Amino acid sequence: MNKWLVALTVMLPTLIEIIDISIVNVALNHIRGSLSAGIDESTWSITSYLVSNAIIIPMTGWLSRVFGRKRYLIFSIALFTVSSLFCGSAWNLQSLIFFRILQGIGGGALQPISQSILLETFPPRQHGMAMAIFGIGIMFGPIIGPLLGGWITDNWSWHWIFFINIPIGILSILMVLFVIVDPPYMKKMKMKIDYWGLAFLAIGLGCLQIVLDKGEREDWFSSDFITMLSLVSVISLVLFVIIELFAEHPIVNIRAFKNLSFSTGNIIMFFAFFNLFGSIVLLPIYLQTLMGYTATLAGIVLGPGGIATLIAMPIAGRLVNKMNPKILLGSGIIIAAYSTHLMSQFNLSADFPTIIWPRVVLGVGMGFLFIPLTTMTMSGVRKEDMANASSIYNLLRNLGGSFGVAFVTTMIARRAQFHYVRVVEHLTPFDATYQLATSQAAQFIQQRGLDASTAQQGGLRTIYGQLVRQTSMMSFNDVFYLLSVFLLFIVPLVFLMQKGKVEVQGGIH
Repeated sequence: MNKWLVALTVMLPTLIEIIDISIVNVALNHIRGSLSAGIDESTWSITSYLVSNAIIIPMTGWLSRVFGRKRYLIFSIALFTVSSLFCGSAWNLQSLIFFRILQGIGGGALQPISQSILLETFPPRQHGMAMAIFGIGIMFGPIIGPLLGGWITDNWSWHWIFFINIPIGILSILMVLFVIVDPPYMKKMKMKIDYWGLAFLAIGLGCLQIVLDKGEREDWFSSDFITMLSLVSVISLVLFVIIELFAEHPIVNIRAFKNLSFSTGNIIMFFAFFNLFGSIVLLPIYLQTLMGYTATLAGIVLGPGGIATLIAMPIAGRLVNKMNPKILLGSGIIIAAYSTHLMSQFNLSADFPTIIWPRVVLGVGMGFLFIPLTTMTMSGVRKEDMANASSIYNLLRNLGGSFGVAFVTTMIARRAQFHYVRVVEHLTPFDATYQLATSQAAQFIQQRGLDASTAQQGGLRTIYGQLVRQTSMMSFNDVFYLLSVFLLFIVPLVFLMQKGKVEVQGGIH
């Protein structure tokens, strides 16, 4: 079968699934108003999808062996498509959340399955190009999702962000039926079900995803709800690891981490997506809250970075077999870290090109990071073990993004509070700069016909508004800087990776 047709077949539903992770965010207000739900209640339509998605991803390799990969892939696309129909037809918030859970269950398998099929279909010397194809979907989906969601919501209605999946899902099922062929080792197998592993994995990852998604809103461990879920998650995941080490047919083969390159690659991927998702969440918030950008303009700022990734990935795919992939990987990490360092230099008078340029640099860095990293991480994995390895890799990638978002949203509030307290300490009526600023603001307001007392109060409000903006800007600078430092810390791990470009026979070593 033509490898490019196979690539198109597996990437089409995968791209739609990745877009669906972020497409709901921009339509949340419309959904909330239409279904008469509160803000906190409506966010469960996002959390429920993320939770079910996170639970299914690591199970994908095991489920593919139990049901047969092609059969399970068709089932996943069908479930994702049917649940999309019901999500768009939801009659209240509870029904939407239920159908989003089903949608997450259907969509969770698509990323690891598509990655493993691509790595099996393309010969080892073309694994870089295969991962370039996969990476374009992974990187571009979170960028195009908010733009597409905003346009559909504004021009049609929020229901169509789900309905648009239906024709694509039907086309994907037909393509899988005629294009994808299971190799003998991915046919349906009779296996004893590891019920305890299944239960602890679902509970552990489900609770963890809720903690990451709701933690900042609930003020983390000051909330009994978050504290309880955190304890349940830690205990469940520890028990899961212990059970899997001794299970005859483990849901997730933990022994894959005995391979140093595989383990190191997963750590690097975690922090790479920690940086990527943290920065692309912070950037629109900075633009809309401090710079006065509309949601559409903020989305446009993210666009050039996606285009840069689209250009960089095929180049990296060609270079990965022509030079030491460690050099490409190290360069990608440093470029990505440099981009977030540039973002830490933003100020309240930054112009459009100044803001776009670091996002373009980040797109290039992630393109040169993702391809060699994935190629080296998977280079020592047998085809028979590829589904399990891909499931673990995709789980760590998604968890890195979730941890990154949770970190930046928490730190931005904490650092703003820190700077506010420090600045206010120097903001007294006896300070000459304060007196001058208050006087000028009051004069400006008084010129508009207001009395002196009202003008004075208006001047104080103006000073307060500027104080909040300046301290918020300082907090954004701090968090962008921390993201760049975290990414630089993983550069030494590159030297632990193996260059291996050929398949290793006999398992993961």
